[in-house]
Amino acid sequence: MFEDKILNSIKEITKNQEIYLVGGYLRNYFLKKEISKDRDLVCIKNAENIAKEISQKLNGTFIELDKENQIYRVVLSDKENYFDISNALEDNILKDAERRDFTINSIFYNLNKNELFDPFNGIKDIENKIIRTPNLKNLDDDSLRYLRMYRFMSYTGFEIEQNLENYSKENFKKVLSSAKERINYEILKIFEGDFLVETLLKMYENNALEVIFPFIKEIKKVPPNSHHHLDLVHHSIETVNNIQSNKPLLKIAALYHDIGKPSTWTIEPQGRHRFIGHDIKGFELAKKELSQLKFSNKQISYIAKMVKFHIYPASLINCPDNKKAYARFIRKLAEDTPDIIELSKADRLSARGVDVSDEMVEKSIKHLENLLNYYNEVQSMVKDPKSLLNGKEIMEILNIPPSKKVGLVLLELKEAQLTGEITTKEEAINFVQKQSR
Repeated sequence: MFEDKILNSIKEITKNQEIYLVGGYLRNYFLKKEISKDRDLVCIKNAENIAKEISQKLNGTFIELDKENQIYRVVLSDKENYFDISNALEDNILKDAERRDFTINSIFYNLNKNELFDPFNGIKDIENKIIRTPNLKNLDDDSLRYLRMYRFMSYTGFEIEQNLENYSKENFKKVLSSAKERINYEILKIFEGDFLVETLLKMYENNALEVIFPFIKEIKKVPPNSHHHLDLVHHSIETVNNIQSNKPLLKIAALYHDIGKPSTWTIEPQGRHRFIGHDIKGFELAKKELSQLKFSNKQISYIAKMVKFHIYPASLINCPDNKKAYARFIRKLAEDTPDIIELSKADRLSARGVDVSDEMVEKSIKHLENLLNYYNEVQSMVKDPKSLLNGKEIMEILNIPPSKKVGLVLLELKEAQLTGEITTKEEAINFVQKQSR
C-alpha cells in the first residue's frame, strides 16, 4: 500500500482531512490477492468536496452516485482506477464499521495517520479463514448480502461462521427482494471463484441453491440410477467440478446441462431410467429461466446452446464415417466446439453408475480427445470460413435461381472443405456439379 502512487497522491490532497481506505482493496491486501483498482474511501464529513478536489487534482471525472447518502465516484483518466467516496455513518467511523456486511470488509486504514482501524477483528478472521458479520441484522439492511456471503466463500474458500450460516438459512429468501440485475452480478461472481464447487454444495445444503436457481427443485427429484452414481443435483455439481477451463458461463452451463431431465424422465419395465429428448427440452427451459435471472441475450444464447448440444459429441462415437460426422458437428458448433466437447467430457466423468465400466469411460474420453484434435486441425477454416465458391457461382454452375438449395450446397461445400475432401476451386466446381446429377 505504501508503494501505491495513486493512494499516496490522495494522501497529499487530503492531508488535513480524516479519511479512511476500506473494503475490497484492504481485504485483498490481507488475502494476498491482486489489489483491486477500485478504492473505497470514507470521510468524516465533506465527502462531496473531497471527491471534487480529488477529481480536479488527478484529472478525473466526478460522478454523483447518491446525493441523499452522500456517495460519489471519481474515475481517473485511465478509465480503470476509480474511487468511491462517502461520508461515514453519522460522521462516526465506528458506527460506519458496525453497519458493514462482513468483518473482512470492515477493516479501515487511516490514510494520513498510517494506522489500521479493525474494531471487529477482520484481519484475524482472514487469518482464521472465517466469514462473519459485525451484526446479523446487517444482512437485512441490504438483502443481497445473503447471496454476497456465498460470493465471498467462493472467492476465498473460507468457512461461514455458524451463527451467520444459521441466520442466513432462515432468512435467505429475502434475497429475492433485490433487483434481479444485482442478483445476476453476484451469480457471475460466485461462478468466477476458485472455491465454486464447495460453495454450490454449501448453498444446496442450506436450501439457498434452489432459491437462486428454481430448476434445482425439480432436478433434485431424480435419484441415482444404473448410469449415474449420484442424484441429479450432485451429478450436475460434479459436472461443474470437472470443467477445467476458467469460464464462468461454461460452468453455469454445466450446472444447467440436465435441466430437461425431470420433464422427460421415464423408467422402463426392466428398470432403466431414460431421458429421451432432455437436451432439446433443456434448451427451452434454460432460456426461460436464464432470462428471468436477467442474463444477457448473448449469455443466454451461449448457455442454452451448451445445454442443447451437450450429448452431441458423445453421439458421434460410433459414426461409420467419423470425418464427415466431425465436420458436420464443427460446422454447427463453430468456435464453441471446444467448450461443448469439454462439457461433454465433464458430463461423462461425472456419471459412473454400476452399468458404466472404466473401459466405456476411457473409450468416450479418447473419442472426445480425437474430436478436439480434429477441431484444432481445421480451426483456422472454422474461424475464417472462406468458401471456394460463392452463391452466385453456385447458381451459375447449377443453372438455378436464388433458392434454399444454394444455401444447402454452400453448407455441404464447407463440410467437404472441413473433411479435406476438396481443397481447390476446381475440386469445388466438380463437387457442385455432382449436386445436379
